Amino acid sequence: MELGMIGLGRMGANMIERLLKGGHRVVGYARRPESVNRVVEKGAEGANSLEELVSKLKPRRVIWLMIPAGEPVDKTIQALIPILDADDVIIDGGNSFYKDTVRRAETLKDKNIHYVDAGTSGGIWGLTEGYSLMVGGEKKIVEYLRTIFETLAPAPDKGWGHVGPNGAGHFVKMVHNGIEYGMMQAYAEGFALMKGKEEFSLDLHQVAEVWRYGSVVRSWLLDLAAEALQENPELEGIAPHVSESGEGRWTVLEGVEQNMAAPVITLSLLQRFISQDEEGFSNKLLAVLRNKFGGHDIKPERGS
Repeated sequence: MELGMIGLGRMGANMIERLLKGGHRVVGYARRPESVNRVVEKGAEGANSLEELVSKLKPRRVIWLMIPAGEPVDKTIQALIPILDADDVIIDGGNSFYKDTVRRAETLKDKNIHYVDAGTSGGIWGLTEGYSLMVGGEKKIVEYLRTIFETLAPAPDKGWGHVGPNGAGHFVKMVHNGIEYGMMQAYAEGFALMKGKEEFSLDLHQVAEVWRYGSVVRSWLLDLAAEALQENPELEGIAPHVSESGEGRWTVLEGVEQNMAAPVITLSLLQRFISQDEEGFSNKLLAVLRNKFGGHDIKPERGS
């Protein structure tokens, strides 16, 4: 099967390489010519505009978006609508908010263009390990695209699935990422506790290696933690700043809408917010209040 890929960042480029190895023809487009050149060197065809991308594909065209969620997706879809034909397919493989996906699917349905949401997990390791794909959309269209998903997944019958109608794929990916937040936070807190027990002089990399085999907490995240602790045991030169790209926030808001408690995911999200507070005003005020009512010492800022 042939398809066009819009968005040639590291993940998109890796997906193209895996698709090429699986025998698919891929045409790639990105705003930066150097990104297009990189995938052309891998064996893909390049396009310098959306119009050229579409012209290089035969109907029924399949176009996969790997671009940032939000306005970039809407703008790209609006630019594609006039140059696509009825029965063409757009796949959104990014981390779009599922409610936006439902809205976009309805808009495209009126234009007789099919829309599929493919929540994609695997990161930079997807090229060699395969991608986990959570797919939402019309059953017949997902079936039409089966060979693409089978090629990208870890195995044709593993790691991917049609989970429901439009929006379901991105909803499941949203919850997946919320769970990921909680798991990462638990590992981080546990290893911090072990590092703090100085009298035991624990080798955190050794502990991680022990846990990787037979333990009930073994996971790919633990494998990555072990690798990181081997490379940099003290995590020197790394700022304690943890970004969040939206999925954890959306998961927490979904819990609020459903009146369903999700305390672990919520607290892991809040911890990320705390790590991003470079000014730390709230903690400064806490220190002042403790001083005011209890006479507790106030530590000066570093460098002051």
